[in-house]
Amino acid sequence: MQANLSVLVGSSLVAAILLLSPPRAAAQEAAIDLSHFELAFSDEFDRLDVSGTGFGAKWAAHTSWGGDFGDARFTDPGPMGPFKIVDGHLEIIASKTSAGVWQSGLLSSVDTTGQGFSQQYGYFEMRAKLPSGKGLWPAFWLNTVLPKGSPIPGIEIDVIEHYGHFPTLYQALVHIWPKPPNDDDAARKTVIEVPEGSLYDEFHTYGVLVRPDWITVYPDWITVYLDRKPKWRCPTPPEHKNKLMILANLAMGSGWPIDETPNPSIMTIDYIRAYRERP
Repeated sequence: MQANLSVLVGSSLVAAILLLSPPRAAAQEAAIDLSHFELAFSDEFDRLDVSGTGFGAKWAAHTSWGGDFGDARFTDPGPMGPFKIVDGHLEIIASKTSAGVWQSGLLSSVDTTGQGFSQQYGYFEMRAKLPSGKGLWPAFWLNTVLPKGSPIPGIEIDVIEHYGHFPTLYQALVHIWPKPPNDDDAARKTVIEVPEGSLYDEFHTYGVLVRPDWITVYPDWITVYLDRKPKWRCPTPPEHKNKLMILANLAMGSGWPIDETPNPSIMTIDYIRAYRERP
């Protein structure tokens, strides 16, 4: 997850991005049919199953490669930590400590040893309600599972990356890491417009289908869904040869000021699931 300061600066640039990377999911397409899938991973957040390292828990509170990011420190669970279960929901809380330092939380389904849940293809989904406020940077994303420092290229799929300065839109994109020479990722990026306040006032599902063969019409496509309706797709990069871990976080900053960010700010997650297609 990296800051992308050029994506959301003014309406003219947003329009340009929409032209560069138009949604490739036809409006008449039906919602995804999960009857062809089986559940491979689920956390309904009836209890907190997070540890600092991930060892012995469903989630680790840090990335497996040790690369935390943003202007809030990702913190381990604990009495003063950023994680709380309330009525079957997980709350990730961004708040200032008594020393005036921002802290928040991240979930990773794979720990620093590469252990945990991952799969190469399938449908991945989070149902969540986002916090409102400038400087907030919530996200739901997937990342290739590779040993730290591996020269093998991998991909990052940002299912939703939302900047609180722009309440009427979020972006979805696919990165290749390390970035290939002369790579232009404009074709793997889109801006999805939403009614103002809708991301904050109610729960929505944010999903992505990663397939080596989308029926017979769209070979090798990654399709992004909002409330299980297709919003955009792009070709699966040839660098995608390994399994993907699941990540969700409430970060801050990404180049945007945080002096007006509400303290505390809470991202509420109902569930995170992954499905695999039946043979």
